[in-house]
Amino acid sequence: MNQILARAALAGALSVFLMPVLTIAGTGYQQPSSKLVDVIDAPATPWVSISPDEKSIMLMHRPNLPPISELAEEELRLAGTRIKPATSGPSRGWSANGLTLLGIDDQQRHEINGLPDPADTRISNLNWSPDGSRVSFLNTTPTGIELWVVEVADHEARKIIDSRLNLAAGNSPRWLSDNRRIVCALVPENRGPAPEKNLTPAGPTTQENLGKTAPARTYQDLLKNAHDEALYDYYFTAQIAVVDLDGKITKIGKPAVFTDMDPAPDGVHILVEWRHRPYSYTLPASRFPRTVQGWNLDGDLVHEVAEKPLQDAIPIAFGSTETGPRSFQWRSDAPATLVWVEAQDGGDAGAEAEVRDLVFALNAPFAAAPDQLASLGQRFGGMTWGTGDLAMVTSWWWQTRNLRVWHVSPDGDMEQTLLREYSFEDRYADPGNPVMRLNESGRQVIRFAGDGKSMFMIGDGASDEGDRPFLDRYDIETGETTRLYRSEAPRFSMPVEILDDEGNRILVRHETVESPPNYFIRDLDSGDEVQVTEFAHPTPQLLGVHKEIIRYARADGVMLTGTLYLPAGYDAEEDGPLPVLMWAYPQEYKSADAAGQVTDSPYRFVRVGWWSPLLYLLQGYAVLDDPAMPIVGEGEEEPNDTFVEQLVSSAQAASDELVRRGVGDRDRMAIGGHSYGAFMTANLLAHSDIFAAGIARSGAYNRTLTPFGFQAEERNFWEAPEIYFAMSPFMHAEKVNEPILLIHGEADNNSGTFPMQSERYFAALKGNGATARLVMLPYESHGYRARESILHMIAEQETWLDTWVKGEPLPDGLQRAPATPAAPNER
Repeated sequence: MNQILARAALAGALSVFLMPVLTIAGTGYQQPSSKLVDVIDAPATPWVSISPDEKSIMLMHRPNLPPISELAEEELRLAGTRIKPATSGPSRGWSANGLTLLGIDDQQRHEINGLPDPADTRISNLNWSPDGSRVSFLNTTPTGIELWVVEVADHEARKIIDSRLNLAAGNSPRWLSDNRRIVCALVPENRGPAPEKNLTPAGPTTQENLGKTAPARTYQDLLKNAHDEALYDYYFTAQIAVVDLDGKITKIGKPAVFTDMDPAPDGVHILVEWRHRPYSYTLPASRFPRTVQGWNLDGDLVHEVAEKPLQDAIPIAFGSTETGPRSFQWRSDAPATLVWVEAQDGGDAGAEAEVRDLVFALNAPFAAAPDQLASLGQRFGGMTWGTGDLAMVTSWWWQTRNLRVWHVSPDGDMEQTLLREYSFEDRYADPGNPVMRLNESGRQVIRFAGDGKSMFMIGDGASDEGDRPFLDRYDIETGETTRLYRSEAPRFSMPVEILDDEGNRILVRHETVESPPNYFIRDLDSGDEVQVTEFAHPTPQLLGVHKEIIRYARADGVMLTGTLYLPAGYDAEEDGPLPVLMWAYPQEYKSADAAGQVTDSPYRFVRVGWWSPLLYLLQGYAVLDDPAMPIVGEGEEEPNDTFVEQLVSSAQAASDELVRRGVGDRDRMAIGGHSYGAFMTANLLAHSDIFAAGIARSGAYNRTLTPFGFQAEERNFWEAPEIYFAMSPFMHAEKVNEPILLIHGEADNNSGTFPMQSERYFAALKGNGATARLVMLPYESHGYRARESILHMIAEQETWLDTWVKGEPLPDGLQRAPATPAAPNER
């Protein structure tokens, strides 16, 4: 105890005397060491999109990080959505700036001609026509969003319509089955100027609740007043239209706040959904009242699907949902069959019920009574369509982590057969997912083998050896599987596409620790391979890094894993223990066995981005990435009942293992994390003395500010106040005696992680004499984007680690007290 008090006193002294040391020189945005800047500025590997006929790959070339000036452009935050008013589109989406077409069989590269200047190109929403002959995409300009189409045969791009698309509500263009027409959401003609805000209020903003139980988790960017409502109506109102390849526009219906516009496979009907008043100031747009209808392409009403009120009374228990019809979709393998789900338990996962959900189907012209497609004792999880004889329905239940997959016959007797059942926590038992293809209507359906009696399954192949992805052939009649391919060391290989009806030729993506992912055609009979892409190593300065999945046991016997990285050329015997950075994220489990499963592969490529702790390998640190921090609550126990104890025990086990291996210096270890990982970091510094310092990015530290549940905690604050108090680092700020760096985006929109969380936590730390630093990044959201922000963040982290962990000289002869293991409740 004396040592702990001494460390607390030293931390207080250092907070007074060392502030000049911790201040990054200069003003404004700073940069880290040049070798770290080079990694951040490395060329990005293109995105890949494979054509429906499996003949072509479209490479989408990515620019590097955008400048802060882009984030500083005007942005509106309305009803849980962020848009750029100048374009009526999303304000923070990622985009490409060039396209290249690559033949799969002949590997011929064709640059796409006719694109605008790369400096002015922001390509997004790339979408193949059903037959693969064309590709549509959007190009965002400073004044709007354009629709473009690429003719695959001649590699030419052309603009179809100017800056008229409206993507405020996320309505991406959809091809019709004729491969010549595209359904779009457009800015209404003659929209006029945006509503101006009256600086003189007409009166107060008022909300009330008349005794109704209406819990809500913590949301951000909500409507706040009548002016916000007017802006929401103005920017989100769209006109649905069909656009021909010659640019002809045919309007469908009248403008509304459309949030869905899904054409049926027959190319005749369209399912539309729009939001309408009364709006809410406590819920996002996804909970607003909405109307769902079936139209034809002339805009005529053909079926009233549902009228949904404001969804403000959904219980917070995981698995709860809205009452009445929901999850509307078209059956993918039929011309125009509408499918939806209805809860039978009042939408309350806490209620007792034998049947939770019923799935219904109704064929056009929608005049008959609907058919019941499935009856589920759990919550509906999705449909996978194949033929009239085979579709698959998934159901799940959070409290037991159980997942079931059912076989139903949409055109048959409607009987359902249980295909498989397992815990979705159990990665080792996961049988994979069916291989899908686009049918002639442009819809995803199961890809069957040539005999029509079997299909293909691709899975991660999780095992105690690490992930070993596989391709199986599954016999529908017998349920037997035949293994066609499995990833083999020393490569990590992921099957991507089937290139023939029998599954003998596949497209597979190979990578190794030092070779980036590239695509190959593999003949499964001969084993021959032909390389299709040749993506270069983006960060060759990291060649030679050592990567290893390590296994170790927690004190209670739960097996843990982490991925250990060591700098290139490092030798433990010659060089001795290194300073360590651990970067982690806790996860809740109902099974200790599932918590102990391996979750990575030792052969995956060492990819380093701005978010990655692996950057600091270049600075001489050992990095333990994603060390397991499982919070287990088996049976009737809730995981969070012993959150702190399990968290500290996991961190202690990781620290002990690195020391045992001789690669980690117990006195020079840092812990860090983002979001819930930041919450973890603050808790570990408050409740243990394992680490010399911490880095917490964009976290939430006071759980009373998220009173209706958080992460995997279903109980509200009033049901479990002792849990909220025990788990909140804010409540234990006086116990933090190690330096902590807090970083947060000023515009964080993630549920629960208000920027205020870091500001108030820093004030608590400061008021209790802790050594702490708070960095607020202008315009940044929960994930950071601007180059200036990211380089500054890395510079802050580098300085913090070098000062408090690596052991750079301190002034006035001060010495750091060594880190010592501590019991969770020692304080």
